Amino acid sequence: MEFLALDETIAKSSGTRKDALLAARGAIASADPGLMVRRALTLEGEELLTLDGKFDLAKYDRIIVVGWGKASALMAEEFEHILGERISTGLVVVPEFQKNLPILSRIKFETSTHPLPTEKGVRAARMILDKIEGVGEGGLIICLVSGGGSALIPLPVDGVSLDDLRQTTELLLRSGADIKEINCVRKHLSQILGGRLVEKTVGTDVLSLVVSDVVGDDLGAVSSGPTVPDPTTFAMAKNVLEKYEIMAALSASIRRSILLGVQGKVSETPKPGNAIFSRTHNLLIGSNRDACAGAKTCLENRGYSVPIVLESVTGEARSFGEKLVDLARTNSAGGRWAALAGGETTVTVKGPGKGGRNGEVALSTAIALGGSRSGTVLSFGTDGLDGTSYAAGAIADSKTLDRARQMRLDPRKFLEENDSQTFFERLGDLVVTGPTGTNVNDVMMILVKRD
Repeated sequence: MEFLALDETIAKSSGTRKDALLAARGAIASADPGLMVRRALTLEGEELLTLDGKFDLAKYDRIIVVGWGKASALMAEEFEHILGERISTGLVVVPEFQKNLPILSRIKFETSTHPLPTEKGVRAARMILDKIEGVGEGGLIICLVSGGGSALIPLPVDGVSLDDLRQTTELLLRSGADIKEINCVRKHLSQILGGRLVEKTVGTDVLSLVVSDVVGDDLGAVSSGPTVPDPTTFAMAKNVLEKYEIMAALSASIRRSILLGVQGKVSETPKPGNAIFSRTHNLLIGSNRDACAGAKTCLENRGYSVPIVLESVTGEARSFGEKLVDLARTNSAGGRWAALAGGETTVTVKGPGKGGRNGEVALSTAIALGGSRSGTVLSFGTDGLDGTSYAAGAIADSKTLDRARQMRLDPRKFLEENDSQTFFERLGDLVVTGPTGTNVNDVMMILVKRD
């Protein structure tokens, strides 16, 4: 995993800023999907050993690999390294913005769009189904699953157009709904998500290796769980759409599909306990904890005390920025001190600007620091993207407000307009990594150094 843009920023930085950027690099390196696959699988002769079981490869006449998500290319590279020619064929769908994909002999790549579904994704979804169709009892299907698949392999249910699905996705992404709520709706508008892929593999052994990008590591929420039993319902999807007041803005076909499901006139997604999952094994192999552990180790190696590591952070991004400052004010003593947090905040978009949750965490933290309290904050997405921004996130400190004032930038106005990208771009404080090839939520940190 190479990050030239991030390394250049690190080389130009000093003090707590450099320490924070190095911790970000450590977080991404620790979330390497290839490393996760290597930890989770061991091949001994013809036995594939997993973290909690084993598969006798000798009994299968075919091994088919399929995958989808932002971390799945590096997962595929390591998986082919382990199984080699035992793989019959494979297809992994990745975002079109990921470049320099591995060149593999058994597994091929198909690109699709993210975060909004397009025809490329529909075609990729059909290609996945073609790979697994008719595999039967003599085959083994390996699924390499990571976040982003909900958009990468969309296949709308009958009666719903791709344009309608795209509009629904866009409204949900702007609404402030969290990823589990968004995916609850997606599952009930898809022929693949919410366990429906397994409906196409009945009688075949399936092993899904999952790198989680959702808070709490609910496997059914990662890429909307194509191989996982779905406990959510049409009624829950309807509640999400009503909670965020977007039902009325949806197309007639979307409303009709959801309401027919609520009335029991359309079949539900397959639920826990359904016999179709008896031959499917879903295995979590990596998560946000890996990234936070990498950042913590890096900071400790640089002399920081890191007594606070918050997990499963959710809620509005700007509110969490204020919480980071409170943590630093009430807990930091002398010397070098840091607090880490992992998770995924949300942004209720009201303004016309560009940016994402990490930029808003950094901007709200800078405002809360107010120029009078010491501290450096860094918030970034481990996938290298932050909402509508081209950056992974942003970095700020107690001098950020003074620098902004000198440039006649009003930080509160930028925050209200959801325009954190422009604010930090003008200050030169965007954190740019490019696509990282992994995806395990966000990492947020605040560092304080008092001599």
